[in-house]
Amino acid sequence: MTTVDSKTGSIRIDGARFILTLDPERRIIQDGSIVIEGQRITHVGKAVDLKDVVTDRVIDGSEMVVTPGFCNGHMHISYAHATRGIFPDDLGPAYLPNVFTLQGAMTPEEEYHTSLLGITELLRYGTTCFLDPGSTKHLDACVRAYEETGCRIIVGRHVTDRPNPVNLPQSSTVEAISDMEDVIRAFDHTLDDRVRAWAMPFSEAFCSQELLDAAKDLSSRFQTGLTLHHSNSPQSKEASMRDHGKLPTEHLEDIGFLGPNTTLAHCLGLEVAEVDCMARTGTRAVMCPTAAIKGGSGMTRTALLPEMLQRGVTVGLGTDAGNNSNLVETMRSMYLAAVLYKDGRQDVTMIPAETALELATIQGAKALGLDQDIGSIEVGKKADLVLFDTRRPEWRTIFNPVNNLVYNADGRSVHTVIVDGRVVVEGGNPTFVDQWELIQKVQEIGADLMRRTGIAVPQRWPVV
Repeated sequence: MTTVDSKTGSIRIDGARFILTLDPERRIIQDGSIVIEGQRITHVGKAVDLKDVVTDRVIDGSEMVVTPGFCNGHMHISYAHATRGIFPDDLGPAYLPNVFTLQGAMTPEEEYHTSLLGITELLRYGTTCFLDPGSTKHLDACVRAYEETGCRIIVGRHVTDRPNPVNLPQSSTVEAISDMEDVIRAFDHTLDDRVRAWAMPFSEAFCSQELLDAAKDLSSRFQTGLTLHHSNSPQSKEASMRDHGKLPTEHLEDIGFLGPNTTLAHCLGLEVAEVDCMARTGTRAVMCPTAAIKGGSGMTRTALLPEMLQRGVTVGLGTDAGNNSNLVETMRSMYLAAVLYKDGRQDVTMIPAETALELATIQGAKALGLDQDIGSIEVGKKADLVLFDTRRPEWRTIFNPVNNLVYNADGRSVHTVIVDGRVVVEGGNPTFVDQWELIQKVQEIGADLMRRTGIAVPQRWPVV
């Protein structure tokens, strides 16, 4: 009999119907078990071979499909849930100024509660790791939410040193650089290494080259990452050609901003030559199909996801904010990645289900520089796992679990979620918060926030 040291707690997930390992061989283990000791996975294999491993707790995996935790590489977590769904589809350029006005008015306690609700939603639907691209204002308050939920998160401070039309605070270049460095020093590798901190200039358009250079230097000096909102409009391409004689991504390569520690978010409107820049430099991408299609961007025309994959660019998936795409479930982005290009390119070989699942797990982890620890179910990796209940009708019948997961299922069938060896969702419910009490609190916060800012968008149908 094998005994697992239980000083830090141990779990055996016993007899899962399928384990989708996403390991280098992409093994699918039928009737499999996983053993967790503390934060890490110690055994993965057939249930019959692991039945005698003694652990503190055994989770019945029968009729469960187990996957790695999903990675959301671009999700503004801290503010959107308070006023979710208030904006009409066609608000246009007024959208972001209103968003950042609302966010700018939030108190630390309000931002804590709103972050807590956003993270609760992510975890309940299987996302165990995400990147907040610098929009959290009161990180000192919100770290409580990261600790209580047990989530894995990348944080930062998005900064600008140029005038901008979207109500982002503008700092001096020196202040912006200092803000990024302060966050990295304060938060990187905290909470048992579940929190990482990156340099986060907001976008090339709103940042000087000096600030971009400094962000790159910080990421290298502290051995961390950096991310940038990066999409090409016709106007931005025209301006880049006028000012630099090159396309925007080509210019970023010229100034040394691209590289293996750089993750570009959205990546709409890029040309093939820009994809080549990313492939050449090892630059990573995160695409947000949920936000792109709601924003009418023509994603299958303006986002070269198949071309990126063909050229070996590492690509992960995001959802953007809960008042942009209005949804934050990474599985929806996975589904859209699998179907959009089949339709848009009229080619059913585009982005097969297996590739879509990789984008949401192991490739998503790689896009965040975390693939050595998460993204697959392998011995030695962190225990970030999702158990899907296949007793629900959307899962049946089940013969090919990858197809079922990508095309049939969604987050409603998530039964159990484990992050860093800790059970944070059980029976579909969070273990760390009274969900209904939190929802009511955030509803009050949203109402008060709109009163204070004077932002209210009338509904098109009468409310009587």
